[in-house]
Amino acid sequence: MKVSDILRVKGNTLYTVTPDEPLAHAVDVMADKDIGSLVVMEHGDLVGMLSFREVIQAMVKNGGSVGTRLVRSAMDDHPLTCTTETDMDEVRRMMLDRHARYMPVMDRKMLMGVISFYDVAKAVVDSQNFENKMLKAYIRDWPAEGQNASN
Repeated sequence: MKVSDILRVKGNTLYTVTPDEPLAHAVDVMADKDIGSLVVMEHGDLVGMLSFREVIQAMVKNGGSVGTRLVRSAMDDHPLTCTTETDMDEVRRMMLDRHARYMPVMDRKMLMGVISFYDVAKAVVDSQNFENKMLKAYIRDWPAEGQNASN
């Protein structure tokens, strides 16, 4: 299974902010859209990721408030990325190694989508459920002991 399989099911709705927007606006967007991350874009290029993890860290540094900080001051400016062709096992390993909950999917310099750790886990469970159904159907249809398969 590849990242493209997840994006096909998930759809391609993306929410972005620029690095010079107020962090408070980004938090409002995340809360309004019920999303855990925003892609930070500048002049058409991916320049960072902002998740609730970075927001909380910024709030702690600022005495419990986002204040007048900009997205740039809180974002991860070296986000982990993958391509549509990256294998799911590799994505899981990468996300676990970096404790990443969200990963932009790139095709060269073009942003194709964002996958979350939830998306990856769901894809794995769905795949295992499908394999289990196929195995059960195969076993169910297997000839009983002593019967000839041609009967």
